[in-house]
Amino acid sequence: MPVSDLALLEQAAQEAGEIALRYWRRNPQVWDKGDGAGPVTEADLAVNAHLEQLLRGARPDYGWLSEESPDDPARLHAEHCFIIDPIDGTRAYIDGQVGFSHSLAITRGNQVVAAVVHLPAQQTTYTASAEGPALRDGRPIAPSAHAFEGAHVLTGKPSLDPVHWRGVTPPIKRGFRPSLAWRLCLVADGQFDAALSTRPAWEWDVAAGCLIAARAGCLAHDLSGAPMRFNAPRPLIDGLLVAPPALHDQMLAAMTPHMAMPGSQLDGPPRGG
Repeated sequence: MPVSDLALLEQAAQEAGEIALRYWRRNPQVWDKGDGAGPVTEADLAVNAHLEQLLRGARPDYGWLSEESPDDPARLHAEHCFIIDPIDGTRAYIDGQVGFSHSLAITRGNQVVAAVVHLPAQQTTYTASAEGPALRDGRPIAPSAHAFEGAHVLTGKPSLDPVHWRGVTPPIKRGFRPSLAWRLCLVADGQFDAALSTRPAWEWDVAAGCLIAARAGCLAHDLSGAPMRFNAPRPLIDGLLVAPPALHDQMLAAMTPHMAMPGSQLDGPPRGG
């Protein structure tokens, strides 16, 4: 009997972790992608090659979208699509830090229906399906119930610029983790109260984490307040806010109404980890 999509992603994530740890802290070869896209290592490429062989071999009719693969427009016509970041947090990986992850998702239409975020150096795995609970290492997780005042938010420093907050600095405490997928899982797990990005985000960075956060009880929306849609022709999300419903609404109400900058969806952030 064929394994479920979620079980397939879990198997793939574990195998990806084994490959990544073979290179980790062993001076892997690194290249600059150019055009501000950041670094890529031989580990990223080895993980990507293994995942593509395993996953597409198991589901040949599914589309494929990965940070480390040329984009194939055929994915837009597939009912299901893999959305993969072989190593999310490549810079942290190069530095020998533990905060890198493998982010694996499957969409049906424009919705994520299965997701795994695996942190091999921490031996931690987050999972969710569209109809099941969000889990960390097999146990259900839930977000915090913190109010806006003093909330601990995972975000970059530019997000605290008063220009995003009706001219005032938000009453929050800022935290940071190198993997965006991991940040969303930490919110789902109640270890932080919210995650925010005022810049566009690549789909492969957030697809898996958004489903995990949503199944834990969070809202995962773009900065217009709309639910996220995936497997788009240009795979960028126009900013994101992930938080439990009450905090999400408080933060969104405090922010300057969001207008996509001309060309922001076209240009996007650097393509790299």
